[in-house]
Amino acid sequence: MTNLYSKLASVYEAMYYSFIDYEEEYIFYSNILKKYHKNGVLEIGSGTGNLAPLFLENGFEYLGLDYSKDMTEIAKSKVPEGEFIVGDMRDFQLKNQVQSAIITGRTISYIVEHQDVRGAFASIGRNLQRGGILCFDFIDANRFILDITKERNVVHEATHKGKTYQRRSTWDLKGEHGMDVIWDSKYYEKTGDEWEEIGKDHAQVRTYMLNEIEIFLALENFKILEVIDRPTYAFPTYVIVAQATTD
Repeated sequence: MTNLYSKLASVYEAMYYSFIDYEEEYIFYSNILKKYHKNGVLEIGSGTGNLAPLFLENGFEYLGLDYSKDMTEIAKSKVPEGEFIVGDMRDFQLKNQVQSAIITGRTISYIVEHQDVRGAFASIGRNLQRGGILCFDFIDANRFILDITKERNVVHEATHKGKTYQRRSTWDLKGEHGMDVIWDSKYYEKTGDEWEEIGKDHAQVRTYMLNEIEIFLALENFKILEVIDRPTYAFPTYVIVAQATTD
């Protein structure tokens, strides 16, 4: 697990709330779930719980699962009416199967090794009801890898609750597991006219080609229903809607 989801959990909360329009995210995912008549949802990578109240306020049965205990504790304090559990998407077991699962924020990118990708999809499949829906986004390798070969250094700045933060990132192609990259970043908070470093993060992140995802899903008995090309604040992404099938 990276520092971003443990030591820097509060910084993640501040920065990503500025980067991402969570109301827009909710509308996007909820429209997909409604289209397939699903009103129960497991959010994998629920983080600090920014989507949870929107699902709950609109009548969804909601459960959040995240690998980070620190982020889950923030979510519980922010959304006491929600249910959040700590778990690893590569191997988890819920008390009851759910109608749908969403993996938000390109969280699938932190699953790097081939067997772990298969493990995640297999684990999700076991926890979905028959005919259940899986919806997730991923960084498109075909576009992203070419971009970082042109510009390896990326700066993002965000203001939240009166504080201004900056993330300075460097991306380097590793190519150990498909099109994976090393993502090194430093986080700063602005005090007056000066930037004070408040943390560092180092992560190995996997970007995917669409046909890779298609194969991984087919191996774990998912049928793709939709592929949506969706730009995000930082990465070119695809969103996959897939249905769990029987052998």
